[in-house]
Amino acid sequence: MRILVTGGAGFLGSNLCDRLINDGHEVICLDNFFTGRKANITHLLNNPHFELVRHDVIDPFKFEVDQIYNLACPASPPHYQYNPIKTTKTSVMGAINCLGLAKRVKARVFQASTSEVYGDPQVHPQPEDYWGNVNPIGRRSCYDEGKRCAETLFFDYHRENKVDIRVIRIFNTYGPRMLSDDGRVVSNFIVQALKGEDLTIYGDGSQTRSFCYVDDLIEGFVRFMNQTQIVGPMNCGNPGEFTMLQLAEAVLKLAGGKSKIVHKPLPADDPKQRKPDISLARRVLKWEPQVALEDGLKRTIAYFKTQV
Repeated sequence: MRILVTGGAGFLGSNLCDRLINDGHEVICLDNFFTGRKANITHLLNNPHFELVRHDVIDPFKFEVDQIYNLACPASPPHYQYNPIKTTKTSVMGAINCLGLAKRVKARVFQASTSEVYGDPQVHPQPEDYWGNVNPIGRRSCYDEGKRCAETLFFDYHRENKVDIRVIRIFNTYGPRMLSDDGRVVSNFIVQALKGEDLTIYGDGSQTRSFCYVDDLIEGFVRFMNQTQIVGPMNCGNPGEFTMLQLAEAVLKLAGGKSKIVHKPLPADDPKQRKPDISLARRVLKWEPQVALEDGLKRTIAYFKTQV
């Protein structure tokens, strides 16, 4: 197939491009390089089945493709809060442009949504039918509400125009090609440990997250995109739950060095717990994560040693 990946030079996008090329598809990678990096896809540039296009999803684009994966949007708080209006535009107008293209060429279109649509959840773990607890006017709202609006658009295009959609909600993911300065907890801890700096925990460290290794997530993407039972939304993540303190201790053990753990105040609207209910993915895709946290951290630390 001929497949368009928006945000294809980013952390998830570049790993997806690799997978699709390895599966024998032609891939068009669209990226404006705000958080994506050419280094992530340099190894693909000479591949005759790979094409790189520098473009912002806010502006319309035309391609003849069979499938579209819409991954374009900064996903870490420092990056999406840097220009919050642009973040909302990327989610909303990017979705409209992807859906318009999918409608015109009759392509199947995939929306990379997020567990952030659940906000600071009052239901735990979070199933797909939970509507969330989101602050619409906070610092994180540009991302949370942008992604929620994008889901609305996807389902309205599906109902009104019969566009063939797939909507997935991504929970915390980590692995090679994360940005060292992206402000996400796994990369923060690893970079701090490798530099011999203290590991920063916000709050008392009892807040929980679930961490999915990138290869597992990409496998979920591809299985979900190529099944015809459901359009979503579908949770995709690792249901193994760890406190920030447990994660920090695991990174210290694997990275070595003499770093200590220090505590700072908790940011506003930071979710206290986050864990996916992946019953739907297990049932429909026969999918669940295979890479244990320790193994994934070892691979990610090895990558960051080449970057820091």
